[in-house]
Order: sequence, then structure tokens, then C-alpha cells
Amino acid sequence: MNTNNRTTTISGRLTSIDALRGFDMFWIIGGVAIFSSLAKMWNNPVTETIQRQLNHVEWEGFHFEDLIFPLFLFIMGAVLPFSISRRAERGQKRGRIYLHIVKRTVVLILLGFIMNGLLRFDWPNMRFAGVLQMIGLSYFFAAIIMLNTSVRMQTIITAGLLLGYWAALALIGAQMTRNGIVVCFGAGDYTIQGNLVSFLDQMFLPGTRYYGPTDGAGPFLTIAGTANVLLGVLAGHWLRSSLSQKRKVVGLVAAGLACLVIGSLWGQVFPIIKKIWTSSFVLFAGGWSMLLLALFYWVIDVKGYKKWAIFFVVIGMNPITIYFLQSFVNFKGIADFFVQGFAEHAGLMEPLILTFSVLMVKWLFLWFLYRHRIFFKL
Repeated sequence: MNTNNRTTTISGRLTSIDALRGFDMFWIIGGVAIFSSLAKMWNNPVTETIQRQLNHVEWEGFHFEDLIFPLFLFIMGAVLPFSISRRAERGQKRGRIYLHIVKRTVVLILLGFIMNGLLRFDWPNMRFAGVLQMIGLSYFFAAIIMLNTSVRMQTIITAGLLLGYWAALALIGAQMTRNGIVVCFGAGDYTIQGNLVSFLDQMFLPGTRYYGPTDGAGPFLTIAGTANVLLGVLAGHWLRSSLSQKRKVVGLVAAGLACLVIGSLWGQVFPIIKKIWTSSFVLFAGGWSMLLLALFYWVIDVKGYKKWAIFFVVIGMNPITIYFLQSFVNFKGIADFFVQGFAEHAGLMEPLILTFSVLMVKWLFLWFLYRHRIFFKL
């Protein structure tokens, strides 16, 4: 199989975007577990730093682990100018494109509900918010905005969403009655108990919440999520432009650095908090996302180093498939069946062998789908 050709011909996609999506999903399907096992085997300052970066911050701050979800939203946005343009070029009417957007949104939300226990019919204890629900809603609004506005207006809307979200949390105070006790939420309170997002989640979000006072993926966060996707949309427009490849890379790097600086400065007054997706967090994560996209685009599509990327491309071509299935398919049991005996005699290497084998079972499953050109598209 000529992987060099395969990675450039599937649906005319940019290999770098598929590889970056696969890189992002790699950490979700096993990368974090592998590096955590390494940290347990060789405990030193380097592995301790890696281990720390592979855990979410408790509240304020930013670790590598906090980038994974916003990076996925960013990549989803970067693909939109390509995918929707291809539909228009194939002669699809706008109504059919709208139908596709609605269908994809509904399926994502439904899959999220199923992952959270919809079929157990235990509504009081079900988590109604979730990663796929936030992805679906953020995608929906970003796609509608992209279809109906110019690139300039999309830039203005992105800025408006981030500023409006900040203004809401900074200026709106509220109160609620809980068990007969009036609880106040002050304007500009960014603690987990006192912020506006936590208030809205407790007032209007049924079922259970992931972080107690707040969910981390509730409906109000769609504002920030949509802005996150739109940052990717703007990057996608830039990549689709007629500019030279060098200018595209330089532009992405410049925009990424600008987002990092603005996000860091804004974070001094509006803290970088992933659990409530503050505007400073969206910009800071967006900056890293742009820099990663610039790196992958430069290495893979500009310099032409494609073969190494096949590992990530295989993952990136079916991301929602593996994310959903790993909640229901016992990949660990399959891996243990083959390597458990060997791992038990490997001493300190046992945790690494077990986690690596689980990742490879998942990857081989995805490779089978890729090899047979089976791509589950929503």
C-alpha cells in the first residue's frame, strides 16, 4: 500500500488536518495512559512534568490536557470551508447543505446522550450535557454563521462572542433559592461556586453535572464553543486562499502567537479556566491550535513528509467512531487476551505494555476501516 498517495487522495482532503485530528485523538484513545505509565516506570523531573501536563488543571491555568477538546473543535472549524465548499461545487442546493448540518448536529447530540446513559432511562441521574453535545451545538451555530456571512463578518462575530461571553460573566450577577436558602452569584466572580455558568447550570440543566456546581460542557458554553470553532473556520479560509504556502504558514504562526499573547494578557483579569471556557481560555487554546496546524501543514503538505503521518491519519479519519465505541467495546479485554501473560513477566514494563497494547488494538481496528475505505461520516 502506498501510504504517501493514500493520505493525499481521500476526498481531496489536506493530509495535515487529518493528521492533526488524529494526533489530538491519539491522546484520548491511549496516549495519555501510555505516557502516564512511562512516568510511573521512570520517575524523574522530565516524566513528572509530562505527567503534570497530562492532567487537567483544577481550576485556573492551562495544561496540555486542557488543549485536547478545544483543538478538536478548532479542527472541526478548519474543515468547514473545505467540506461545505465541496458540497456547493458538487451542485448541492443550500437547503440540502442546511439539512446535512441539522442531521449531523442531531446525530452528535443523540450519540452524546447514549454515551451518558440515555438507554438506561434513569433521567434524574443522567448527565444531559457532554462532549458530543457541545461539539454538535457549537458546530451547528458555526456552520450556519459561515454559510451566511463573509469572512470579515465571521471575524467580527468571533470577537463579539468572546467579548459578549466575558461581559456576561463579568457584569451579570444573579441569585437562586436552593433548599430555601438564597444563594448569590456576584458579577465578576470566577470561582467554581460563584460564576454565572455554574449558576445557569444549576438553575436550568437537569440531571447530574460533571463537576458538581458546573458541568464543563453545558448549553451556555456553546457561546465559547462556537467562537472556538469559528477560529478554526478562519484558519480554514486562510488555508483555502490563493496565497503561497509560505505565507499561509507565516500567517498561521503570527495569528497563533497573537492569540497566545492576547489570551495571556486577558487572563490577568478574566482567568484562563477550561471548566467554564472563559474567553481568555478559548483564545489561548486557539493560539496553540493555530501553531500546531501551522507545524503539521508545513511538515506534511509543504515539505512533503507524509509517510510518518499515516499513524495519525488512520485515527483522524474516524475520530467520532473510536471516541464513541471505546465507551462500549472492551478493547482492554481484547488486548489483555493477547498480551496479559507476557506483560505479567515484564516487571516494571507491565503497565506500559498493557496500555500500549490497548492503543494498538484500537489503532488496528481503525486501520482496518481505513484500509477498506470505511469512514463513518455524520
